[in-house]
Amino acid sequence: MNNKNLAFLIAFLFTACWSCNNTQSDLNHGQALGNLDSAIDPSTFMWYDKPAEKWEDALPVGNGRLGAMIFGRYGEEQIQLNEETYWSGGPYSTTVKGGYKVLPEIQKYIFEGQPIKAHKLFGRHLMGYPVEQQKYQALANLHLFFPNQDTAFNYQRSLDLKTGIATVQYSKDEINYKREIIASYPDQTILIRLTADQPGSISFDAELRGVRNSAHSNYATDYFRMDEVGEDQLKLTGKSADYLGVEGQLSYEARIKAIPEGGTISTDNDKIKIQNADAVTLYFVAATNFVNYKDVSGNESQRVEEALSKLGSRNSEAIIKDAVADYQTYFDRVWLSLPSTQTSFLPTDERMESIQYTPDPQLASLAYNFGRYLLISSSRPGTQPANLQGIWNKDMNPSWDSKYTTNINTEMNYWPVETANLSELAEPLITMIKELTDQGSDVAREHYGAKGWVFHQNTDIWRVAAPMDGPTWGTFTVGGAWLTTHLWEHFLFTQDEAFLEEIYPVLKGSVEFFMDFLVEHPNGQWLVTNPSNSPENPPEGEGYEYFYDEVTGMYYFTTITYGATMDNQILKDLFDYYVSATEILGKDEAFAQEVQTTRSRLAPSLVGKDGTLQEWTEDFGQLEDKHRHFSHLYGLYPGNVISAKETPELVDPVKKVLEQRGDGGTGFSRGWKMALWARLYDGDRANSIFKGYLKEQCYASLFAKCFTPLQVDGTFGVTAGITEMLLQSHEGYIDLLPALPSEWATGQLKGVKARGGFELDFEWEDGKLSKLTVLSTAGKTCRIQLPDGLKEFETVAGESYELL
Repeated sequence: MNNKNLAFLIAFLFTACWSCNNTQSDLNHGQALGNLDSAIDPSTFMWYDKPAEKWEDALPVGNGRLGAMIFGRYGEEQIQLNEETYWSGGPYSTTVKGGYKVLPEIQKYIFEGQPIKAHKLFGRHLMGYPVEQQKYQALANLHLFFPNQDTAFNYQRSLDLKTGIATVQYSKDEINYKREIIASYPDQTILIRLTADQPGSISFDAELRGVRNSAHSNYATDYFRMDEVGEDQLKLTGKSADYLGVEGQLSYEARIKAIPEGGTISTDNDKIKIQNADAVTLYFVAATNFVNYKDVSGNESQRVEEALSKLGSRNSEAIIKDAVADYQTYFDRVWLSLPSTQTSFLPTDERMESIQYTPDPQLASLAYNFGRYLLISSSRPGTQPANLQGIWNKDMNPSWDSKYTTNINTEMNYWPVETANLSELAEPLITMIKELTDQGSDVAREHYGAKGWVFHQNTDIWRVAAPMDGPTWGTFTVGGAWLTTHLWEHFLFTQDEAFLEEIYPVLKGSVEFFMDFLVEHPNGQWLVTNPSNSPENPPEGEGYEYFYDEVTGMYYFTTITYGATMDNQILKDLFDYYVSATEILGKDEAFAQEVQTTRSRLAPSLVGKDGTLQEWTEDFGQLEDKHRHFSHLYGLYPGNVISAKETPELVDPVKKVLEQRGDGGTGFSRGWKMALWARLYDGDRANSIFKGYLKEQCYASLFAKCFTPLQVDGTFGVTAGITEMLLQSHEGYIDLLPALPSEWATGQLKGVKARGGFELDFEWEDGKLSKLTVLSTAGKTCRIQLPDGLKEFETVAGESYELL
């Protein structure tokens, strides 16, 4: 037996001994707190033999609103805490009046090949103000100080994706200690339970620390106060910072309540002191005064008191049981299992290394399930959408403000939501899209002189919609249009016509904007967007050079152009989806005909002199030839403009783009590439990219990197990419195993969703389908590719059909 397998055996036996020797009190929690089976399921069990050395490697829990990152330390534990509505600033607008008056001049410069002049005018007249936006904020850190625990043995830190419970366990002085952490949605708390296998062994101090913007303490106006409440609580209160001239209008309160079993409890110097307890349960609750993007009239203290009152009437066993049951209503819908190998039972970080030279297909199942876990933990009906870091953030000045970046990242966060059978969890994104039409309508009118609504490449919790950062990024006018495609996808998967009726005005408003905004190309044939950009890649051509930008104060480049290929593709999808919606709902027939005519005049997909699909309407080169974005391949994935079957003439130009840019890049770039190669039916290439992602752009916690900063987009992109390898349904029929890697020759996928309102369970052996059941959720016609050909049949809602 090698050392790595021995390490797993020791950890497994430690878990078994814990279950055999634990106190009766803790045994009462056995069913709720996990079981031995979970400890040996390499598709759902993440584990490590050492604490997290940095925040990015800590393990996350969340209930959609509250989030925690668990380091798993002995001696001094740190649990970093967030509340999703704690942002800088308050309600504000970035709309600048009258910018539309300068738009014709900007368009003229762009058509004449003078992009820097156009960039400067756009920066002065069409950029939103403030130019930047607000920041998601860190809330608190809970520190637990354990005396005489500078060393420990038999250590294991784990996250059980079957239950949502994170666990830390170790031995010290012949005592086995255990901490379990779960985020409860029903009770709106993060629960931390501490136990030991010998009575009277739990002693520690707890301190709830606030977080200050120390990097900018010379002008930040945030503050916090740490107080004791009675003998068993800690209270943290504070307010948000003014930022960019926007007053900080959010106030917050957070509490820790301790309930010991045996021993003593007291408070002193803002700490809870526990001595000689048999077990202890800690509850974290928090709230702000945020009501919605226009209203901050809530009462955070009242909200916290109500949460504590509810907790006070229930015991920890019931809270844990309900939390697990709630979580499993989502997680248990889908199950992916791929072949396990000897290395599948190593610690997760070691598996990420060993997969580079020894196959471990089940690690793809774990990554797939971790993406589902993060979505359940960061996006629930009634919460905010998952931002760049989900709901987890340790900084007051996080990378890219940890907000909503909509030239790829926010969209990628929700790529797996429908296929993973989590349609309800799209509600926060759907609500945000509706809210963006508010300021989006103002921006359409004042910045572009157009009807409808428009949104660009970033927003925050206050739902500002104007261009931001600078013209290099802010000229992305199709951010809102891209988001509306998620509305249509939600309809395709659910077939919910009442939902389609509800969001129809949002779709129509986006279409109305572009019907006004599109201008005629100088060739007199095409219609194009102007200004435009292809995120975030600078063209190489006449007039494009590095210069000192007065908006950003940087020596940089411009991306401003007209008719970026991505714009054309997104608008083709938007117009097509809108016309389909009018036909289903029986609305606006005349306007739909106008839209169809306009769609036919959008610039076509063009192939450049180097044989690649052009990124811009003009055949420019690239100043960054290994760029992380694949904007002009939107039409292949996630869009529906290019496909191997419908547009075979574009397959080679698309492949040349992918080959030219390579398999590297950021985490989100690699997740996107997995899906792109899957749409080209190359599963082995997608699997190779997945392995490279694990090696270079993924933390040991399975969070994705964006070079170095933690982001969740790549994590979700990988989940979506794995789905595309196993099931596709975008071409009007269901295609199973379209891009199956050779290493995944055997497997099972159950509960996955397909467009048309279908839920599928299927298995395969030696790369061929062996079992298949289709559940119809909407009673629509099913078209599915089977080994003996395409099968089409009528269905009844609620009925299952065994096809193999």
